[in-house]
Amino acid sequence: MLELAPTEASVVLCAAAEAVDAVAGLGDVLRVAPDEAMLVGPPGTAPELVEAAADLVIGLDGDAVVLEATDGWTIWNLRGPEARDAFTYLSALELPEDGFVQGDVAGVPVKVRADGERLRLLVPSMWGTHLRERILSDCVHLGVMERPGPVPWVVEPPAGRQGA
Repeated sequence: MLELAPTEASVVLCAAAEAVDAVAGLGDVLRVAPDEAMLVGPPGTAPELVEAAADLVIGLDGDAVVLEATDGWTIWNLRGPEARDAFTYLSALELPEDGFVQGDVAGVPVKVRADGERLRLLVPSMWGTHLRERILSDCVHLGVMERPGPVPWVVEPPAGRQGA
């Protein structure tokens, strides 16, 4: 079964030419540019993520900017054995087995966090409904089922480390 569900998460943007790598370990770090990263963590953790990220990067780069951006993003969780097949109907992007890619998905800019049979699609909020509708229409033949409630963003521990 292919499941589509909204995802609740906290999103923090970090722009720091010399210090973006410093936020590794605070959340799921999506490197969106050489000097910019998105930190994504469990819902409700944005204030703590902003504070922790600011403490790390501002000390290394006085021009760094760290800001909470949760409301600017809609996140869709596409999960199941057919998730990667479904993605091919939406985009020409090549998905990593476990990792991050960004680009055109269903005609809009999307950031994709892939891990196994789960794809988390981060889209600017103004395009959230459009992406949902395109997933449902372009992948109808795959039997997409909508989950009635949101799922939380879960930060997976780095490979080889248990807990957290």
